[in-house]
Amino acid sequence: MKKYLGIIWLVLVLAFIYVPVVVLAVYSFTDASMVGAPANGFSFKNYVNLFADEGLRNMIFGTVVLAVVCAAVSTVLATFGAIGAFYSKKVTKSLLNAVNQIPVVNADIVTGFSICVLLIVIMQVSKDTYIPLGLGHIVLTAPFVYLSILPKLKQMDNSLYEAALDLGATPAQALFKVVIPQLIPGILSGFMLAVTLSLDDYFVTTYTKPSTFDTISTYVVNATKGSQTEAKTALWALSTLIFIVVIVAVVLMNVLSGRKKEKKNESR
Repeated sequence: MKKYLGIIWLVLVLAFIYVPVVVLAVYSFTDASMVGAPANGFSFKNYVNLFADEGLRNMIFGTVVLAVVCAAVSTVLATFGAIGAFYSKKVTKSLLNAVNQIPVVNADIVTGFSICVLLIVIMQVSKDTYIPLGLGHIVLTAPFVYLSILPKLKQMDNSLYEAALDLGATPAQALFKVVIPQLIPGILSGFMLAVTLSLDDYFVTTYTKPSTFDTISTYVVNATKGSQTEAKTALWALSTLIFIVVIVAVVLMNVLSGRKKEKKNESR
């Protein structure tokens, strides 16, 4: 009985998460003006509008560039930060881990407002330079990349670095040829997580972005407040495409990870 109740509960949770996404995806292939409204039938109108509208294209391109660049910077900083913390003394390691937790548990709105006050109000950095926006997304995403890499460091043999040094490698060679290759799965997972967080963020972006720049999240909020029906329905298509890309990325990562494990098992 407990087994069946567990399965039913799991189905209900998954339905609660994915049914709205599926409904939105279905309506993205119709000409309905809103979810729940009657539709005349199958249509690619929303997808055509998504790529035909220059404003939407520029918004998507800018959002993706921002996410990839900030995720790359966050990944580099978090990787070396996690390695440094891992090989530090116990007190230093605990302090760094605690400091890293603060942006994770802190509300996004507090992080965004704090960066706005520090850079724009106090330091008088212009929002038009994109510096506050970029730094805000790095501060938001880097701690999560750090947390993705740390478990891989704990799984790694602590003596690998010292062994490489004993065999004649320089500290840089031991780091880049021995330690970092062991962390690649965690680094890739952290990078993908950083991209997702940057694409999804609203509060930090709102407080730090230039007035003429919009990301997907800020554009969606503004579109829902306005009366542009075509822009609203085109966002259904955008949401569906993002969902499909995420699913494909997750499946590919799992397949590649499974193949690597099989090769390791075969080599043993």
